[in-house]
Amino acid sequence: MKKIKIGAVGLGRLGRQHAKNIAFRIPNAELLAVCSINQEEVDEVQKNWGIEYGYTDYNEMLRNKALDAIFISSPSALHCQQISDALEAGFHVFSEKPLGTTLEECKLAEAAVEKHQDKVFMLGFMRRYDPSYAYAKKKIETGKIGRPILFRGYSQDPEHAIEGAIKYADHSGGQFIDMAVHDIDLARWLLDSEAESIYAIGGCYAHPEFGQYDDGDNVSALMQFKNGTMAFLFAGRTAPHGYNVETEIIGTKGILRIATVPQKNLVEILDEHGVRKECSQDFLERFDQAYVEEVQEFVNCIIENRKPAVTVYDGTKSTIIAYAATEAFKENKLVRL
Repeated sequence: MKKIKIGAVGLGRLGRQHAKNIAFRIPNAELLAVCSINQEEVDEVQKNWGIEYGYTDYNEMLRNKALDAIFISSPSALHCQQISDALEAGFHVFSEKPLGTTLEECKLAEAAVEKHQDKVFMLGFMRRYDPSYAYAKKKIETGKIGRPILFRGYSQDPEHAIEGAIKYADHSGGQFIDMAVHDIDLARWLLDSEAESIYAIGGCYAHPEFGQYDDGDNVSALMQFKNGTMAFLFAGRTAPHGYNVETEIIGTKGILRIATVPQKNLVEILDEHGVRKECSQDFLERFDQAYVEEVQEFVNCIIENRKPAVTVYDGTKSTIIAYAATEAFKENKLVRL
């Protein structure tokens, strides 16, 4: 079996999980190199996982011609330049979302992808590869709910993770670009259209610290799409029960609901508190299989010499919508795209 040799940059919480998936859960991939500005992270992964190459300099890793592809899980503001540099160096590239934190950055990535058409580029909108969302998409495509009318998406992070969210807030790009971009991508994908107008509201209801970044701890948006469909998004950081992502698509002949109860598994607990189900506690737990499936698709595309369904343009379009939502939120106005 041909194995695609991958170098991964970024060993934070998500980056480390991606690297671990590449190393141990993708049969036709090999994690040949890791890169982080933190030498201890590099040393620890190399030692415990048996990774041949370790770097603290991204450009140095790009000089390693034994690699076939680069996997980017670095801070969001670095994505587009690292995408461009990796493609220019001759590698296939997978980048985590968001594509970029500004439209200018996104255009840089677009130009690089267009210049290197012989390379596979894929963006990490992993929810498309979650089995339940993929199943819902097929239901819509086969007309099972008639014409889609409304998309409703909730994304809530648990309160117990708030310290990390506050720490990251100064370079996150805001809650719409950092969190709601997943729901924005899903709305575009499931409604099969582009946003035409958006209005957003929200505030700092529990954590005023976000206010210094012109952000909120809970925000929402209402969008109209060019084909007449609607979308409502809610992104929150104060869920007391755990990590909660739920979606509803209302059609003329039916309704699809995904994870309306954010349960960890199918177990019910009967005890002195009554009958209850436990909740997933973070995105890594909830979307564990989706993260594997998207990387497997990236590797398969390289081997089979084809392009993935998620493109650089999906990243740009979702970023444009996210920033329009941010503008609407900050200025309390309707924004037309």
